[in-house]
Amino acid sequence: MRVPVQNPDNSPAMPTLPSRARRWVKEGKATEHWSDLGIYYVRLVAEPSGRKKQPIAVGIDSGKLFTGVGVQSSKFTLWMAHLQLPFKTVKERMSQRAMMRRGRRGRRINRKLPYSKRAHRQTRFDNRRQNKLPPSIRANRQLELRVVKELAAIYPVTDIAYEIVKARGDKGFSPVMVGQLWQLENLKVYGKVHQVEGWKTANIRTQLRLVKQKHAKGDAIPATHAVDGVALACSSFIHYSIINQYTMGWKGEVAVTPAIFAVIRRPPISRRQLHLMIPSKGGVRRKYGGTVTRHGFRKGDLAIATQGKKTCCGWVSGDTEKQVSVSDSNWKRLGQFSKNKVQLIRRSTGLIVTALITAASCSSVVAHTHGFHTFRGFLDD
Repeated sequence: MRVPVQNPDNSPAMPTLPSRARRWVKEGKATEHWSDLGIYYVRLVAEPSGRKKQPIAVGIDSGKLFTGVGVQSSKFTLWMAHLQLPFKTVKERMSQRAMMRRGRRGRRINRKLPYSKRAHRQTRFDNRRQNKLPPSIRANRQLELRVVKELAAIYPVTDIAYEIVKARGDKGFSPVMVGQLWQLENLKVYGKVHQVEGWKTANIRTQLRLVKQKHAKGDAIPATHAVDGVALACSSFIHYSIINQYTMGWKGEVAVTPAIFAVIRRPPISRRQLHLMIPSKGGVRRKYGGTVTRHGFRKGDLAIATQGKKTCCGWVSGDTEKQVSVSDSNWKRLGQFSKNKVQLIRRSTGLIVTALITAASCSSVVAHTHGFHTFRGFLDD
């Protein structure tokens, strides 16, 4: 385990041992903080004796519904994550929005008039753009970008390995390819970007003896997508190339160790609408959606609620006139609690982060990868 460290100017420094971080905090040399990804880190109070850094790579196994992320140095696996992408939610809401728009336009037209005199909206200007990114693909890539931004704030990221796909046919008309190129340009801000093809990821994963679960890819476990993120990050330290004029082999050195595994998703909050889609009795519609509640909380706030002997910790998901709804990480309601019995822990960050595995229990997962497996190939000169 390694604890991220920030310099006094908020720039990232090399991670340190947990015991050393605790000693710094106890002696007043550092302060404690939590990132939006739920990662504990410390910030130094005084200027450190040196600012030397070692390479730290981030691997991103991008997908349509799920994405795996791994943070790796040459000696430690620092962090792993399973991102639940908002593709389906955004796609459904865009279809719903189009349906509502068509309904409004249809109600506006007076069909008793001749067609030439009806109030059809006329063309105002040409708003067609090339390389348009669909909202569902954009939402997926923006969540990945948010995670990389938070990681780069606490880890001195030098390299980013991104798994690329190659669509068949004309690449210019593939939304996946357009989103991929858009993402690669954005990632250049945070480090040197390496494009890795899927078959190379599989070879590195096999060489590191990391086990991948081929079925039930929706399971929020390291074996589905996070292992590919770690393998991609390791590609910055090892590679398959020519050893001598007679032999091909692996060169480099990297160690895969247990690390904290987190599941990250966006809170499924409905955007604010002026009214419901279907009119209620009397033609009056109540407003719908938004993040504001009537009791000072926001949807997505982390809170602890008490009701008799029952105590729940979760995220604010709704409200009534006198109560606040609290839900778990899957947005399933745990209960409705009195507004006076709900205590705010942390304001909404736009992310729901659940750490499923700690350092103490991570050995059971990494046991499939032969424990603390260290790959030592032929070192570069």
